[in-house]
Amino acid sequence: MSDTVTPDELTSMLNEQDPPRVIDVRRKADHQSDPSLIPGATWKDPENVEMWSNELRGQEVVIYCVRGGSVSKSTLEKLREYDIQARYIKGGFEAWKRSGRSVSG
Repeated sequence: MSDTVTPDELTSMLNEQDPPRVIDVRRKADHQSDPSLIPGATWKDPENVEMWSNELRGQEVVIYCVRGGSVSKSTLEKLREYDIQARYIKGGFEAWKRSGRSVSG
């Protein structure tokens, strides 16, 4: 499995019968400065991944941070340590917004 998905790939995945769970893992300050989300996503503090990772067991997960960099990569590594099938959006939330897709909130 690839580590990343593109905004186009995620859009297709979200239209499937069993879509992935989408988690915003931007740092708290980044999320507070722009609380909008990809529709259907929930924000989880990346500093506390061990506290919320159990609720993702058995689900396909797509995470994103601001630009798909260090926060997404480190969170992805932690999720995989907990045996959670996860990927992150290449280019992060910025790529999602640049692609013209909607945001909520």
